[in-house]
Amino acid sequence: MKVRKAVIPAAGYGTRFLPATKAQPKEMIPIIDKPTIQYIVEEILDAGITEILIITGRGKRAMEDHFDRALELEMHLAQSGKTDLLEEVRRISEMANIHYVRQKEPRGLGHAVWFAQAFVSEEPFAVLLGDDIVRSEVPCLRQMLDVHEELGGNVIAIQEVADEDVSKYGIIAGEQVAPRVWRIHDLVEKPSLAEAPSRLAVMGRYILQPRIFALLEQTPPGAGGEIQLTDALRALVREQPLYGYAFHGRRYDVGSKLGYLKATVEFALEREDIRREFLEYLASIVAPVHLH
Repeated sequence: MKVRKAVIPAAGYGTRFLPATKAQPKEMIPIIDKPTIQYIVEEILDAGITEILIITGRGKRAMEDHFDRALELEMHLAQSGKTDLLEEVRRISEMANIHYVRQKEPRGLGHAVWFAQAFVSEEPFAVLLGDDIVRSEVPCLRQMLDVHEELGGNVIAIQEVADEDVSKYGIIAGEQVAPRVWRIHDLVEKPSLAEAPSRLAVMGRYILQPRIFALLEQTPPGAGGEIQLTDALRALVREQPLYGYAFHGRRYDVGSKLGYLKATVEFALEREDIRREFLEYLASIVAPVHLH
């Protein structure tokens, strides 16, 4: 069955970005002039999906406002003759059919995904985390959909990570069955390097069958007292095929300070309106810097 719907869990506290996230959603922190969550929505649209559910939480209303009409702002831009900005603001409010449901308390990624059950019904669906931006010629989600359409089952995005980063991710155990495709037999959440079955880490993109909802209901709280999606995937792999796809593209963990800074710098250098001046500025401050 074709994937027609996508889910973005966005109810977390954003503790890695405190105090900035005390009063604003981490998903609304901009990379230059565009909120992080808009990059995720645009990837979904570029992959051919227009029905989107955002799992929100307390203090997350700004995301709904961002994708809604802003009539006073539109009127101001029209009266000021700022037609380019007016078109952009209107485009954002018309780009997709976005639905919202509130997770009343953050109890883990698995718990957030469970809230999508009514929206998804009995269809396969995509999940994209708001912390992960992937830049690629073909959208990462589109690449995964192509794998899903060929193989069926469930597909998760994976990427090889450095030894020192293994303990930060869920790591897969499996065998390669096609170029860039692994058949997964098990997953280990944040293992030590010695315990890790591979260096292939789960990234923030999933295509899942609706069976995951029943398994999430049966999943007890795991690490941190939260309901972990990885734990439900470990049960799912015993019932249905689960594939890992090593996608083409560069991934940015914009939920971390360093990842956010890398994304900001690299995205700025791609912008024709600021690239030259920004590059000159970087050159002027980097030359005298001595790393200790």
